[in-house]
Amino acid sequence: MPTRAGASILVSVVRTYPFRRFPRCRPPAGSTAGGSARAVAKSAGVVLAGLGSYLAVGRLGFLPYPGLQLLALAVGAGLLPVRRRFPGTVLLALAALTGLSVGVGPITAAAAYTVARRAVRARRRARLLAAAGALVLVSAVAVAPWFGPEPVPYAVALGLVLASTAVVVPGLVGTAHGQQRRLLRALRERGDAAERARRLADSEARIHERSRIAAEMHDLVGHRLSLISLHAGGLELALDRAAPELREEAVLVRRTTRDALRELRQALGVLGPLGRDTGPDALTDATGTRADVEALVAGSRDGGIAVRLEWTGPDLDARPARVRRAVHRLVREALTNVHRYATAAHVTVAVVHDDAEVRVTVRNGAPPHPPAAGEAGTGRGLTGLRERVELLGGSFDAAALPSGGFRVAATVPTEPAEPTERDRPGAAGATEGLLGDDGAAPLGPAGVHGPPDTDEPSDKDVRPDVRERRTADALTLAFGLVGLCVLMVLGVAFVYAARPHQSGPPPLPRVGMTYEQVAGLGVLDNAAVRAAATGHEPPRPAGTAGCIYPFNGATESHPGGLTVARYCFDGAHRLISIDRFTVPSVRDATPWESP
Repeated sequence: MPTRAGASILVSVVRTYPFRRFPRCRPPAGSTAGGSARAVAKSAGVVLAGLGSYLAVGRLGFLPYPGLQLLALAVGAGLLPVRRRFPGTVLLALAALTGLSVGVGPITAAAAYTVARRAVRARRRARLLAAAGALVLVSAVAVAPWFGPEPVPYAVALGLVLASTAVVVPGLVGTAHGQQRRLLRALRERGDAAERARRLADSEARIHERSRIAAEMHDLVGHRLSLISLHAGGLELALDRAAPELREEAVLVRRTTRDALRELRQALGVLGPLGRDTGPDALTDATGTRADVEALVAGSRDGGIAVRLEWTGPDLDARPARVRRAVHRLVREALTNVHRYATAAHVTVAVVHDDAEVRVTVRNGAPPHPPAAGEAGTGRGLTGLRERVELLGGSFDAAALPSGGFRVAATVPTEPAEPTERDRPGAAGATEGLLGDDGAAPLGPAGVHGPPDTDEPSDKDVRPDVRERRTADALTLAFGLVGLCVLMVLGVAFVYAARPHQSGPPPLPRVGMTYEQVAGLGVLDNAAVRAAATGHEPPRPAGTAGCIYPFNGATESHPGGLTVARYCFDGAHRLISIDRFTVPSVRDATPWESP
C-alpha cells in the first residue's frame, strides 16, 4: 500500500506535461515595464519595415494611389498592438488590407508569426493561416482593376506572392518556434517533477529511518527508564519505614528518572516525523477545527482549569492542513504549560479567523503559587511553536505579563506559501523535510522550476542567459523580417514587370482636351508641316487662339500631295477643332537626278 508521501510523488508526476494542459500565460511580477518596452520596440520595428516596403515599391513605380495605400498602412499599424488580445481577428483584417497595400505585408507577417507561435491546437492554427492566405489572394484579385496589375492572372500571381511572404512563411516559422518553446517547457517541467519526486523519496527514506531509530529508543531506553522509575518509587515507600534518612535519595532518583523520560520523549518528537502523531493524540482531518479546539478546552476544564474559549469568524475546516495543525499545537502546548505551571489560574483561549489570517491568543492569569525555580520549563516547546509558525510565514510571541500571568500569541496566514529548502530549520540536520503537510518534505522552491506561467527559469539564477537568448532571438527575427520584406518587394516588382504592356498606336487627341493633355500624347507642333500648310490651309474656326501642325497627327504623304492635320485651341488652351487637308508637294526625285 503506498504511503501518503508516495501518493504525493505520483500526483506531482501526473500533474505535469503531457498529462495536464499548460496554464494560461501570465507575466511574472516585476516584468510588466520591461515587457511593455519590448512590445513597443517590436511594434515600431515592424511598422518601419512596412513603411520601407511601401517606399521601395513606390520608388519602383508600382504604387497606384499612394495616399490610399499609406492610409491602409496606418490602419494596419493601429491593429498591430492588439494582435495578442485578438489574434485571429487582427490577422484576418490585416490579410484583407495586404491585398490593398503592399506596405501592410510585414505587419501581416508579424501577426501570422504571433498567431502560429501562440496557438497550441494545430487545427485552429492551420485554419487561421489558410483563411488569412486565401483572404490575401481574394483581396489582391478584387482590387486589381484599381490597385494592382491586370489582367487577372497577374493579379492572382501578385496575391500568391503576398500570401506566401506575408502569411505562409511567417506562419511556418512561428509554428516551429512555438513548438520548440513548448517542448523545452515540457522537458523543463518533467525534469523539475523528477527532481521533486527524488527529493520527496529521499525525505521519505530519512523519515522512515528516523522513525525506526525513535521506535528503538522508545522501546529500549524508555522501557528501562520506566522500570527505574518504578523501582525508585517502590524503594521510596520501603525506605519511608526502614530508613527515612535515605528516602530523599530515592525521591531524587525517581524525579531524575521522570525528567529523563520526559526529555527523551521530547527528543523522540524531534527525531520522529512531527506530522505523524500516533496514539490517542493522533492528528486527523478534524485537527485544528473549532470542534477540535473545543475538545482541547473541555479536556483542560475537566482537569480543573478555569478556561474560556472565544471564537470569532468561520471554522477552519476549509483551510490547509498545515494551518489547522499549527492552531492545534498552539492551543495544546499553551494549555499544557498552564497545566504544569499555573493550574489554578484563569485561562482565555481566543481564536480570530478572517480571510487573510488566523490569530490565536492564549492568556492566563497569575497563579496563586508561582512555580519553584527548579520546576521552570526548558522553553523547547515554545521554541518549536515559534519555528512552526515562522515557517508558515506567520508571527509568534510568548512573554510574561506585568500582572504575573503569561500570554502566547501567534498569527498564521490562511494560505501560507510553500516553504523553501533554505527556510527549513536544519536543512542538513535532523529536522530536514519534517514540516510538510503529509509528513514529507514540501516541494522544492519555486526557483527550481521557475514561475509556472513563463517560458523562462527564475531571473535570480539565469537572468544573463535569458537576456542573451532574448537578444539573439530579437536579432534573428529582425534579420528574418528584413529578408522577408526584400523577397516581398522583389516578388511584387517581378509581377509588375512581367505583365503585358499596352501595344498598338497611341490614342489620338479628342476635342475638349487641354493643350497639356494633347502634348502628353506626343502631338507636338512641327515647323516643316506648318510651312507646308501655310497658304494652303482652310479658314480657322471662330475663337481660335492658336494651332499646331504635328507630323504624327495623321499626316500622310502620297504622290503629288501631303495630307496634314491641324489642331486648333481656344484662349483657354482647350482643343476646339481637328482638321485634315491636303497641300501640294514638289515632284519626288532622288537627290542625284537633274530636274
